[in-house]
Amino acid sequence: MTVSEAQVPDGLPVLSRGKHRNARKGACFMELASFLAGERWSDHPSCTHPLLAELARQVNDHTPDTSRSALAALIPSVIGTTTEDPRVDARIAITCARVALPVVAAERQNVMAVGLLTAERVLALLEGRSPAELSIASQVALAEAPFASSYAYRYTLGAAVTPLAFRRHGAPHVVRMAVQAIAAACVPAPYDDLRALLAESIDLCTAAQQHVAQRPMVEPRAWAAACELTLAR
Repeated sequence: MTVSEAQVPDGLPVLSRGKHRNARKGACFMELASFLAGERWSDHPSCTHPLLAELARQVNDHTPDTSRSALAALIPSVIGTTTEDPRVDARIAITCARVALPVVAAERQNVMAVGLLTAERVLALLEGRSPAELSIASQVALAEAPFASSYAYRYTLGAAVTPLAFRRHGAPHVVRMAVQAIAAACVPAPYDDLRALLAESIDLCTAAQQHVAQRPMVEPRAWAAACELTLAR
C-alpha cells in the first residue's frame, strides 16, 4: 500500500491479535498506526505515548475478532500523542482503574483499588497536592467497591512510590490488569467499554500536548467516516 492509497481506506482495516512481521501477515492497532505515521512497521512506534500504546495493544488483543474492527476509526488519533508530562501516565492509569474497579470480578477488585489509589497519590505528588486528595470520579469508584477500597487503603499505608517507578512499572501493570479484568467482566458490552476507555485515554494525551503534534498520513475524520460507513454495511 502506498502513501496515496492510505488517504482513506477502501474498506475497513482488518485488525488481528498479536504482533505481525509485516502487513501481509496481518496488522494490530499499533502496527497500522506506525504505517499511517510513516514509520517503520512496529507495534511500538515512536508516534504514540508509550502507555497509550500499551493500552491500545491490550485493547486490541482482548477484543474478539467480531468486535475489533470498531477500533479502527481511532487509529489516526493515537498518532502524535507523545508528551513528556509524567502526569499523563498517572491519569491514564487512574482512568483505567476507575473504569475497571466497579465492574470486575471480586477477586480482581483489590488489585484495581490499589492501582487506583497509588495512581491518584502519584498524580497528587506531581501536582503538589495532598495525597489524601482524590478526584470525585475516583472517590465514587472506590465507594462502589467498599471492601476493595478498605483493602487498598491498608495495603498502601506508608508505601512510597516515586513517579519514575510508577511510570516505568506501576502504570503499565495497572493498564494491563484493567483491560484483562474488563474483558472478563460480566457486563453487557465489555468491548464497548474497552473502546470507550481507549478513546478517553487518547483525549487525555491530546489535551496534554504543548506543541504541534505529528500528523498522520490520513485525514482522521475521513478515515473515521469511511470506517463507520463500512461497519454500517
